[in-house]
Amino acid sequence: MSRLTRITSGPYAPLPAARELTAVSADGSRLHVEVHGPDDAPAVVLAHGWTCSTLFWSAQIRELTAHHRVIAYDQRGHGRSPASPVCTGDALADDLEAVLTATLAPGERAVIAGHSMGGMAIMAASARPAFREHAAAVLLCSTGGSRLVAESTVLPLRPGRVRTWLTRRVLGSRAPLGPVTPLSRRILKYGTMGPASAPHLVDACARIVHACPTRVRHAWSQLFEPLDLGSAVGELRVPTEVVAGSADRLTPPVHARTLAAALPDCLGLTELPGIGHMTPVEAPELVTGKIGALVAAHIRTAPVEESA
Repeated sequence: MSRLTRITSGPYAPLPAARELTAVSADGSRLHVEVHGPDDAPAVVLAHGWTCSTLFWSAQIRELTAHHRVIAYDQRGHGRSPASPVCTGDALADDLEAVLTATLAPGERAVIAGHSMGGMAIMAASARPAFREHAAAVLLCSTGGSRLVAESTVLPLRPGRVRTWLTRRVLGSRAPLGPVTPLSRRILKYGTMGPASAPHLVDACARIVHACPTRVRHAWSQLFEPLDLGSAVGELRVPTEVVAGSADRLTPPVHARTLAAALPDCLGLTELPGIGHMTPVEAPELVTGKIGALVAAHIRTAPVEESA
C-alpha cells in the first residue's frame, strides 16, 4: 500500500484483528483473512468489492464485533492478498469457498454480506458445496449479476453501444490513479458516492481505492462486461436481502430490482435515496443493522445455561 494512500487515523484506519490467517484458493492463490470478535459468537463473513479491501468494512466490524465473530478477507490482488493472473467469476467463487472452509467449523453457518464484486462472489459461489454448507443468509449491497457495463451511468450519455464502449474504456483504464488529491476525491465522489457524502468518508474511500494496484484494478475490470450470473442467482436459495443506492452510477438500482425479482428467497429490497455505490460506507448503520438482523433471524445460538 502506497504511503500516499495509507489510512493512519480515523474510523477507516486498520483495526486490530483477534487473529489473522491465510486461506488458500483452488488455484493456490493466497488470501489475507482477518477474524474479529469472540470465537464462540455467531459468524459474519464480509466480501468487499472491486478496488477495495477489508478496510472498507471498518464501520461494520467496529459495531458487530462485540457480539459477533466477523470474518473479512481481501479479494485476490487487493489489500494484503497477492495478485493473481486469474480474475474470473469462478475465481471469486473459489476464493469465497476457501475463506469459508478456512474459518468456519464443519456445518457452522454464517451470514455472508457482499458489496459490489463481493456480492458477485456470493452469487458465483451460490451452488458450491462449501457455500451451501455454511451460508445461513445473505446481504447483497450495490451489486449486479449481468450487463454491468451496459447499465452503468458513470458516463452521462444515452444508453447504447457508444456509452458501453466508452464506459468499458474508462473502467478498464490502465492509467495509475496516483495520490489522493482534491480533484481525485471529486472524481471518485462523482463516480461512486452520493452527492451528500461527508468529506471524510469520500477521503477514506479514495484512499482505499487508490491503494489498489493499477494492474489489479485493470485485470478485474475485464470481468464485468462478459459476466453473466443469471443462472447463479437462481441457485442462491438462502434468505437474501438486497440494498441499493438510488444515486449509484456503477451498479444502478435496475440491478437490485432484477436480483430481487430473480432470487428464490428474497426478504426485501431497500433503495436508499441519494446514496451512491458505497452503501456500507455511506449508510453504515443501515447495512450493519441488516447484517445483525439476519444473524438474529437465521443463526441459532446455544442457550445460556443458568447457574445453579
